[in-house]
Amino acid sequence: MDRAIFTADHLAFAELVRAFIDKEITPHHERWEADSIVDRGVWRAAGAAGLLGFFVDERYGGAGVTDRRFHAVLTEELARAGASGPAFGLHNDIIGPYLTDLTTEEQKQRWLPGFCSGEIVTAIAMSEPGAGSDLAGITTTAVRDGDDWVLNGQKTFISNGILADLVVVVARTDPGAGRRGISLLVVERGMPGFERGRNLDKLGQKAQDTAELFFSDVRVPAANLLGAEGEGFAYLMRNLPLERLSIAVAALAGAETVFAQTLDYCRQRQAFGRPIGSFQHNRFVLAELATELRLGRVFVDNCLVAPDLTAETAAMAKWWCTELQQRVVDRCLQLHGGYGYMREYPVARAYLDARVQTIYGGTTEIMKEVIGRSLGL
Repeated sequence: MDRAIFTADHLAFAELVRAFIDKEITPHHERWEADSIVDRGVWRAAGAAGLLGFFVDERYGGAGVTDRRFHAVLTEELARAGASGPAFGLHNDIIGPYLTDLTTEEQKQRWLPGFCSGEIVTAIAMSEPGAGSDLAGITTTAVRDGDDWVLNGQKTFISNGILADLVVVVARTDPGAGRRGISLLVVERGMPGFERGRNLDKLGQKAQDTAELFFSDVRVPAANLLGAEGEGFAYLMRNLPLERLSIAVAALAGAETVFAQTLDYCRQRQAFGRPIGSFQHNRFVLAELATELRLGRVFVDNCLVAPDLTAETAAMAKWWCTELQQRVVDRCLQLHGGYGYMREYPVARAYLDARVQTIYGGTTEIMKEVIGRSLGL
């Protein structure tokens, strides 16, 4: 399908990303899955290749490229390669806007050069054992004490949780102010009282470290407050649409890749003396998936170039594409028969890696709630 939204510059960037993946990721990914964490060096290599923080101003080590289509190119190529380990999308698409839009000049100088070089790996700590999609229900607290905030609480399901040097922590700074009492604090590696729990044993995306984080009387300097006190919930809501679009982009690219692999398999695999794709039922399954993927592609590409991405449009993209990915991968696995159940086949790994897509970034049910409320219901 012709991707009219991309220019020659985007296509050249895609070639650069593919070359990087072939050299720095693919040869190591199986070992990273066994280790449940990627090598730290891949982050520095990505920084040297210009894949991290390319949207950051040149004064702080970036390239000043603000075209979000470049984000999509990187996300899509990683998804096509099944490279779930290096969480560059989390770093660039989700945490990046907080560090470029909310930081003071002093904070920019302190954090952004390492963010771009890969010397600083980032994470954002929202979810808690008792608060996932309900961000207003967080119980982690921060109390001002002189020039510090004293942080206490626990976070879970934190991507990059083991490797992270800088964690944006969502904390309640005014218990009586509801959503207006939530602030964002930046916790840095080595701060006393900041501890990492276990690297969680996930169903899929094994190479991506996901951890529990614990904060016990962590003294966070007031200079590490991100943005204005009490505005944390508003900042989260403002940035969630781009996070959800990024998830949709990855889901659709992953689904398209599995479909293409399955189409080739159905052309080659023989049963009863003929390719299995020639049977009418299988042809119809593939025709249905091809159509759904085409519809999803048109919608997502439209979102990528939309001048104003609304929360409800991003929610539509997120729930539709992640649920579509589930359908595509499941039906493609079925077409592989017994081989589809073997982890040596990409479709089996995709089946495991894709399952979380309808959960993180806001569940499908939350996405439908966002859309429903926009309808005045």
